[in-house]
Amino acid sequence: MQDERHRFARRALRALALSMIVGTGLAASVAIGSASTSGTAATTGTTTTATTATTGTTTTGTTTTTSNAPANLDVPSISGTPQDGAILTADPGAWSNNPSSYTYAWLRCDANGANCVPIAGATSQRYTVTSAEVGHTLRVDVTASNASGSGTASSHPSAVVTAAGAAPASSAVPGVTGTAQEGQTLTAGNGTWTGTAPITFTYQWQRCDAAGGNCASIAGATGQTYKLTSADVGHTVRVNVTGKNARGSSTASSNPTAVVTPAKTTQGATRLNVADVALPDRLIVDRIQYSANPVRSRAPFTARFHVVDTKGLPIQGALVYTVGLPYYYLQKAPEVATDANGWATMTLQPTARMPLHRGGAIVMFVRARKPGDNLLAGVSTRRLVPVRVAPR
Repeated sequence: MQDERHRFARRALRALALSMIVGTGLAASVAIGSASTSGTAATTGTTTTATTATTGTTTTGTTTTTSNAPANLDVPSISGTPQDGAILTADPGAWSNNPSSYTYAWLRCDANGANCVPIAGATSQRYTVTSAEVGHTLRVDVTASNASGSGTASSHPSAVVTAAGAAPASSAVPGVTGTAQEGQTLTAGNGTWTGTAPITFTYQWQRCDAAGGNCASIAGATGQTYKLTSADVGHTVRVNVTGKNARGSSTASSNPTAVVTPAKTTQGATRLNVADVALPDRLIVDRIQYSANPVRSRAPFTARFHVVDTKGLPIQGALVYTVGLPYYYLQKAPEVATDANGWATMTLQPTARMPLHRGGAIVMFVRARKPGDNLLAGVSTRRLVPVRVAPR
């Protein structure tokens, strides 16, 4: 009887525990069901705003879209040659949400792709570059739209826009007309040039040595004409002509003039004694003659040096000295005075150490001076002259 009561009690406890578990689950189910069915379900879209900035050459843009409006996936690009007169084409890039249309706005930027400003009226997919863009870069802003909204993105900057056509190039060297004499005026001719017109020209006159080398610009001599001065006597002169257009510039040099001679004297004299030569006049060795040129043996040969002043008058009595370089190529010769016609004649003796081979040369230092003058000052003059050497 007692065992029966115990079994009944255990069944009652199991039933109570089961009813508690079932009740708790039902209550949770009811709570969940109440939550899911309370109110009216609604779907609400989101609006996103992405803002970026253009700095330097970074491609950026500002885009305001709804979640279903176009969003940029790959920035727009520009195709074509950035050159004055060329046509550039904008590629809209890649966008999400199937844009139904695109609009374009071209911008002119500085050479670094920054400081961009819209180009008035440039709102097509294609743009014809103008001369105003030369030296600048270009960008294009693309706006993609659909029924849900729109978004905008900017391309990378183009390369710097160049001018159309070709830079000037000389096809025939400039020329110089006029007499190569102190006090005379020379005139530069432009020569012939290729390149896109218009081409403008500037000038720079240069003073060169007697052989037309070692040229240096003459200060202030930048006109198309140049009046020769006493500083040009004994030298040659040439002109550099620079052609320039929107595409670039280049420079061409004329051939050198003849050696500039002194101005004609107004006294009608035909010769002058060296004692009458005084600064600012100078002595000039203007001509050299050799009895052998090239020198083909080590036999003596004759050298003649003609001396004038800066007015071109032959000088009598000037002392002329010469020495071979290297010094051991020629035996030392004494100074010789110029004759009534301005010529100093001396005999030069090669040494056994002077080489005889084709293409060789003796360089001779020549000095003409006024007796009594300081060797390094006064009216004296110096120059180097070559003598060719070749075997028989």
